[in-house]
Amino acid sequence: MYKDVRVIYMGTPDFAVEPLKALFDAGCNIIGVVTVPDKPVGRGQKIQPSPVKQYAQENGLKIMQPEKLKNPEFIDELASLKPDIAVVVAFRMLPESVWSIPKLGTFNLHASLLPQYRGAAPINWAIINGEKRTGVTTFLIDKEIDTGNIIFSESVSISDNETAGELHDKLMVIGASLVLKTVKALAENTIQPISQDKLYLANSSIKSAPKIFRDSCRIDWSKPVPEVHNLIRGLSPYPAAWTEIIFDDRSTIQAKILKSNLIEKNHNFETGTIIIEGKNLLNIACSNGFISVTEIQLAGKKPMKTSDMLNGFRNIIPLKML
Repeated sequence: MYKDVRVIYMGTPDFAVEPLKALFDAGCNIIGVVTVPDKPVGRGQKIQPSPVKQYAQENGLKIMQPEKLKNPEFIDELASLKPDIAVVVAFRMLPESVWSIPKLGTFNLHASLLPQYRGAAPINWAIINGEKRTGVTTFLIDKEIDTGNIIFSESVSISDNETAGELHDKLMVIGASLVLKTVKALAENTIQPISQDKLYLANSSIKSAPKIFRDSCRIDWSKPVPEVHNLIRGLSPYPAAWTEIIFDDRSTIQAKILKSNLIEKNHNFETGTIIIEGKNLLNIACSNGFISVTEIQLAGKKPMKTSDMLNGFRNIIPLKML
């Protein structure tokens, strides 16, 4: 069945590789892979292809890397391939001139249970907001971002200490299976799309998932412990929640807090105060308890366990977070 359906795949990061692999391994007829142009990466600014391009190259798939999706030459090339279905995972917003080409439709895989958490960072915001469940959704693309009719969805639980990175990897695998299921259903014309409008109007607690900026990653230690803990794990490992440490010589250093545990208990410390217990524990006072930092990354350094950081600062005791 999969060999009879002509599929265009569009994606860029690691999250988009697993669904592409699932389609390839199932014998799907992938007639082209669309991804971003190669870009300079890291301190050395070495030009590197996207993870999706790397996988496509390794498996001999046709690759297209348009600078602009509205480029007439790209649209003509895409149309000449006569795709039946286009699959979009972690890519750019498509113009109608592109998503309207496949005769059976263009669908997107989104890492939330739509219409909840429409936007660029659904995995991060689900954890930041303390959700207990999230999931993945496939939906038909239309003119507005993340608003098209839902095809399938699958939910998963979020554990109390799960990080965005861990949830990302879990949803990536589940999403790959859902993409395969969606391609099959479109090919067999068995889908029964559900309008997001009805779901949106029926739910008064819809949350969005906007792009995350640096300022929103800064930790406010005056917040309750659960909020701070959720921010830390919702931004770990990237872009990471950050703060500044003031040392007893009044110097400061920026630090990313990557992993933590929460301790809810009453105390009389000023929020942001650091309490060090022995050589292993670093607790930071919040409004109703403490955040116990278990993994940290100091500016210019690699991530490390808190115990290793404390051993490195034997003669300079941190006093307070900003």
